Amino acid sequence: MAGMERHLLAVSLAVLFLPSARAADAATHTFPAGTVLPVTFETGVSSATSRAEEKVLARLREDVKVGSRTLPAGSELRGHVVSVRRSGKVSGRASLSVSFTQLTAGGKTYPMLSNRISLLAPTTHGRDAEMIGGGVGAGALVGAVLDGKEGAAKGAAVGGAAGTGTVLATRGKEVAIPAGSRWRVRLARPLLLD
Repeated sequence: MAGMERHLLAVSLAVLFLPSARAADAATHTFPAGTVLPVTFETGVSSATSRAEEKVLARLREDVKVGSRTLPAGSELRGHVVSVRRSGKVSGRASLSVSFTQLTAGGKTYPMLSNRISLLAPTTHGRDAEMIGGGVGAGALVGAVLDGKEGAAKGAAVGGAAGTGTVLATRGKEVAIPAGSRWRVRLARPLLLD
C-alpha cells in the first residue's frame, strides 16, 4: 500500500506543476533566427577612427511582429565593433564589422546575437594609376615648355615620381556607418522574450 500512496503523491505533484509549466511556456516568446530588425544607428563607427570592442547603439525604427509578440519601435540594441582595419597607404583595404549582443524592450534587457554587419572599402588601383599618370603628363608638359624634347623626358620622370609619391602618402577609402543611418539586422540565433 505504501508504494501505491507514493505513486499517487507523485502523480498529484505532477498535475500541480503541469499548469505552471504551461504558463511559463506561454509567457516565453521566441523570435526565430533570421528575423529582420530594421534599425537606426545612434552611434557612428568608422574604419578611420573606431577600435575593436567600441560600443555601438541602435534603435528599432519600427515594430517587429512575430506571432502574437511585438518588439516595439524604439527598442534599444547594444553591440560593439567586432573588427576594424584602416585603409593602407599603398595596400590594404579598409574594413569594419559590427554585431549586436543585447536588446532592451519594455524595460527588460535580453541577450541576443545578430549577424555581423561587415563593410569593405573598394579598391583604389584605378585612382592610383590616374594620379601617377597625371603626374607624368604634367611633368612632361612643363619639361617640354622649358627645355624641348629632352626636358619633356626629364619632366615626365619627375612628374611620375611626384605622382607615385602622392599615391604612397595618400590612404585609400575608409568605410563608415554614420549615426542616423538605417540598416537591417538579422538575428543569428533565436531571441527569447518573456
